[in-house]
Amino acid sequence: MLNVVLVEPEIPANTGNIGRTCVLTGARLHLVGPLGFDLSAKAVQRAGLAYWESLDLRTYSSWDEFVQEHFCSGLHGVHLLTKAGARTYTNTTFGPDDWLVFGKESSGLDRDLLQAHPELCERIPIRNDSALANANAWQRSHERLHPELKRDICGNFVDEREGQISSLNLSNAVAIVLFEALRQLGFPGM
Repeated sequence: MLNVVLVEPEIPANTGNIGRTCVLTGARLHLVGPLGFDLSAKAVQRAGLAYWESLDLRTYSSWDEFVQEHFCSGLHGVHLLTKAGARTYTNTTFGPDDWLVFGKESSGLDRDLLQAHPELCERIPIRNDSALANANAWQRSHERLHPELKRDICGNFVDEREGQISSLNLSNAVAIVLFEALRQLGFPGM
């Protein structure tokens, strides 16, 4: 079973969309805290996530707890999805029990983790903000916001210290990589 891991997700709608995708594909969802939202039964019901009961879900309070539970002998079968990856997700081979790890919307995966495991880092190639017709106008209109609250033209959180700002919406990124893994593994209908 493929494993989708969200490390410190911040936006409940992204996690909800990813949960639905996991239900429909038979993937297990792992949420590594702290979470940026409430997962209580009342919150899930209020959000209208009728499929949530069908989701194979595991939660962890921290990255250390997650690693301790699953990776005592090293990070085998792990794919760290980051825009800092030298290799693209299409240049890898996925196994049936692999771990697709995605970071939080505002800043991605921890830099120390990425630097410690560059061989596990993979990216989804995308165009940067300069390819978007109204990128300059959009950025000028949002200059007064605090840097930690800025978003790029696509609505993603922005870390302006990085050269390439844009990133995919988390739920889109998960779907792209998950479906490539499923395609490689012979998922019915693909």
